Amino acid sequence: MNWSAHQYTRFETERNRPIQDLLARIPSISVRTAADLGCGPGNSTELLQQRFPEAVITGMDNSPDMIEAARQRLPAIQFEVSDIATWSNPGLFDVILANAALQWVPHHEAVLPLLLNKLAPGGSLAIQMPDNFDEPAHRLMRETAAAGPWAEKLKGAVSRQERQPAEWYFSLLQHQVHALDIWRTTYYHPLAGGAGAVVEWFKGTGLRPYLAPLTKLEQQIFLEQYEHALALEYPVLSDGTVLLPFPRLFLVATRND
Repeated sequence: MNWSAHQYTRFETERNRPIQDLLARIPSISVRTAADLGCGPGNSTELLQQRFPEAVITGMDNSPDMIEAARQRLPAIQFEVSDIATWSNPGLFDVILANAALQWVPHHEAVLPLLLNKLAPGGSLAIQMPDNFDEPAHRLMRETAAAGPWAEKLKGAVSRQERQPAEWYFSLLQHQVHALDIWRTTYYHPLAGGAGAVVEWFKGTGLRPYLAPLTKLEQQIFLEQYEHALALEYPVLSDGTVLLPFPRLFLVATRND
């Protein structure tokens, strides 16, 4: 699957809000080194730099297109094309940020403890993941995928994302860290353009596994059917916008000093 930095940043203001909320919950310590995992086009890295201006920051993402956009945006920061699951940098980091990235990485029971081991004493692992799998927008992706002539092609699309309930992460991490902060927030994003705006939002993220295996014509028909279904679930408000509810799960795990 190819990521598009241009498509992702179309809703940058809305996507930055949870990053800002996550960064605000990281303990105010002297941060010398920080890493941004799944940094995308660098918007999260930029906010990380603003939160900890004295830190030496590195960013990584498995998409060359995203890394190129990040390098253009923040030329003074070191970025690399790499994968979170096989990230070999041993650390130690005072902060590791993973914003809207770990839902694409399997085996959280193994990956999260490995990331904790890359933290310096007193360091924090800060994670945000979309928690909207049961929202109409995602349900309709699955239904559109299952109902069309592309059903066989898209059988594996749903399994590409992984997220667990808050209780699961608490049980996994509570005995491995000094402090553990977990919360869930639902954002309500007003999007101009009706159901088509919801389609454009998810073309940059959740729709990618569904569209990648399809031909151009199949993609067009899929998106038309998906938009029609969305229009029934997300009515246009009096000002011409639709309100997109978007739940997100947050986690800040801090190591012992």
